[in-house]
Order: sequence, then C-alpha cells, then structure tokens
Amino acid sequence: MAKELTQTHRSQLSKWIDSSKSHKFTLLYKISRDGCNAHTFHNLCDHKGPTVTVLYNTDNSVYGGYTAASWNSNGSYIADLKAFLFKLESKGSQQPMKFPSIDKGTYAIYGFSKYGPTFGNGYDLKCFGGTVNQSENHFRLNGYAKLGNSYDMQGQDYKSVMNGHMDVLELEVYCVQEFEFLQTPWLSNVNWSSTQEEELKENVTSYTPLPGLDLQQARILLVGQVGAGKSSYFNTINSIFRGHVSAQANVGSAEFGLTTIYRIYPVRVGYEGRPLNFQLCDTRGLEEDQGLNDKDVDNLLDGHVPDRYKFNPSMPLAPGNRGYVKYPKLSDKIHCVAFVVDGSTVDIVPEKVLEMIKNMQMRMNEKGIPQVVLMTKIDKICEEISNDVSKIFYSTAIKDSVEKVAMVMGLPRSHVLPVKNYECEVELDQNTNILALLSLRRILHFVGDYQQNKLDEIEAEQMAKMKFCNFL
Repeated sequence: MAKELTQTHRSQLSKWIDSSKSHKFTLLYKISRDGCNAHTFHNLCDHKGPTVTVLYNTDNSVYGGYTAASWNSNGSYIADLKAFLFKLESKGSQQPMKFPSIDKGTYAIYGFSKYGPTFGNGYDLKCFGGTVNQSENHFRLNGYAKLGNSYDMQGQDYKSVMNGHMDVLELEVYCVQEFEFLQTPWLSNVNWSSTQEEELKENVTSYTPLPGLDLQQARILLVGQVGAGKSSYFNTINSIFRGHVSAQANVGSAEFGLTTIYRIYPVRVGYEGRPLNFQLCDTRGLEEDQGLNDKDVDNLLDGHVPDRYKFNPSMPLAPGNRGYVKYPKLSDKIHCVAFVVDGSTVDIVPEKVLEMIKNMQMRMNEKGIPQVVLMTKIDKICEEISNDVSKIFYSTAIKDSVEKVAMVMGLPRSHVLPVKNYECEVELDQNTNILALLSLRRILHFVGDYQQNKLDEIEAEQMAKMKFCNFL
C-alpha cells in the first residue's frame, strides 16, 4: 500500500476543496520521517495556511481532514466553514466520501501545543498527543475519534472510516495552495506542434560527435535517487523513436532500486533502424545505505565499467576483474551526466544522498564533465500538467521547483530540464514527446561543449609538441 498521496487522491481532494481550481500539495510533516510528536507537528505546520492531514492505517484505509485555516498552538478552537473530514479508501478500495463541518464550522479544528492534528468539538478526530513511538512497522496512535460532533458523517462511523482503531502506517500533513499560471511563459520559443516535434526528432537523429575525436557515439550517464525516473527517462526517449510506449529498461516501485547492473542503451529509430549517435547509460540508484561509492563513480566516468556489469557494494570493480576496461578510449568515457531528480520530493532528499551527489559533482568538475538535471514527476508538482503538458512554462509551481532544484544542485537554472516520463500511459503524447526531446537536445548541446574542450586540449598538446620540436 502506498503511504503517500497518489495522483488520484490529490485530484479528489482538489475537487472537494474547490472544484473550479487546481491545487498543489506540498509535504510539511511525515511521522515516519519527522517523528510522531506534537511539538514537531506544530513547529512544521503552524501558520502555514490551508492544510490536509492524511492517515494511512494498517487495514489499508486512507482518511483524514482538511482545513482552510492555519494551525496554531494557542489551546483554542479555530472556526472554519470550509473544513471537512474525509475518507479516500476503505481496506484498499476507493471509497471517497466528504464529511462537511456543521454549526458554521465553529469548532472545526483545535490548536494545542500538546496535540497533533485535532478536528471538531470533543473531538471528532484527535490524531495523537505528546509523542508516539513507532512499533515495528506502524504507529499505535494515542488519539481517538468521536465522529459526528462537528462534522456530518452521513451515516459513517469509527468502524467504517477507521476500521475501529488508530493504528497507522503513516500520517502526513500537506500545505495546500492554488496553482497559479503566468500570462506569458517563463520559457518561450516552444511551439507545441507536430512540426516542432518532427524538427526536434531531426535535430536528435542528425546529431554526430565532433570530427577529430574518433568518436562514433556520445555517452550520457543517468544518475539519481531510487524511484526518481532514470530508467523511465530512457524508456521515454526510446518510446519516441520506437513509435509506441515501450518499457525496455526495468522500472517499477520497489523499495530498493530495480537497476542493479550498468546498462549502455542505444536508441534506434524503430526496431531495425540504425542506432543513433548517442547512448544513455543507466546505473543503480542512489540510496542512503547503498548505491554507488566513490570508486564506482570514478570507474564509470573514466570508462572502466563494461556494459552489463553488476555492481557489488562489497567489491568495487578494479583492475584485474573480469570485464574491467583497462585502457579506456574517449568513446568509453562519459561525456555528460544527467542527474535525475524527482521535483516533487526535492525538499526531502536525505542528507546522505545529497552528500553523495555533491561528492560526485566534485569528481565531475575535476574531469570537466558537464552536468544537467532532469527534473521528473512534474505532474505531481502541478496537476494541470497531467492533462496538458504544454502549460508547463506557464506554471509558477514548476518554475519555483526548477529554481529550488537548481539551488539544491548548485547549478544554473538553465541546466535544470523538466520532463514528464511515460509511466502509466499506454499511448504516445505529442507534447510529452516535445518536452522530452527538448531536454535531450539540450543534453547533446552540453555533450558538444565537452567534446569541443577535448578537441581544444588535443590541439593545444599538438601545438606544444610542435613548439618543442622547433625548439630542438
């Protein structure tokens, strides 16, 4: 069972809050991450405007409450006519129901420093008080529910909504904000048309490495946290040139990364077509306690790692190992690194993973390897994008996320490329294709910069040799 708001849940809540508008949900508090503690809840959630509290219980039911008012710690009721309780799922089945406030919302929520989220008079739903420690894989909340005091439960009760208990796998609080769209796009000159799609395809298919370097194909390394969408990005690009949604790279929702081997993927036009002049290299995802170590990174960047090499955290690849590329050519090395970042969760990337990324960037900078960021999951940042990708550059939420990712990664905003991968779709979408092709074309421009620098180095060495020979 998912322990975070799904897109379906977000859409349903958005309709209940205001069906005439779209909303974004920004995670403020999560008990598995922040601890189930009243002080922490108020520290992270007070005075943040409208919020939705969501509980995921051990019987696969999802329920909670919304308030348009801000939480506080004053020890008093807060009126809110727009507040409501809800259930989204019951024992794993979608059963959305909204329970509006009654009595003009006088007792909608109760703000008290020693209580977690608390709704209604008496209380309809008191999530917890003080501190609750995790027990095995769940939290046995010390709150309770006296439903019907301040909310119209429409015949539902403690058993039908909460399965008669307060044992939860997760509790989250999200800040709720309306999406805003600009009058003019923050990135212009994008023509969302079939002509633009074909032009971009032609740009990519006609790409060739710089002459003078003895290169047939450019190598682009995809690096990112587990679940960010590395393999899905390759599948998206591959789908565009195959002509249908494909899933050649293994993807899924496993707790740990599904990519355990290093794959060097060519992209072909159709199944029988020639490979294009670039390769997308997919490697294992970054995790707090496992993933790429410094030696792995150096080996990848320097071209020592063969295709289909299986990573072994206890035994990094070294000279003498089977498959080790002892004398890599420029064609074996990485020419550009694309960090793949989930834009909807950039605020909660573990510190250890960020430290890994910074160490990698230091190595890449030393080797002169350019870096970009593929910002994925944009439909989670702005729901409107799910229905119409062409709105992306009018979205202030996407623009803000690009700026946030750029700051976290220490790269210019122009290096952050938003994309929407094919994940649940079964048919290609023209605008999704255009956005992905824009990112790929930009990456190939960076590859060109790297190759130009290499060519300059070669020419400088040749010039130095000539001068030395003339001197002799």
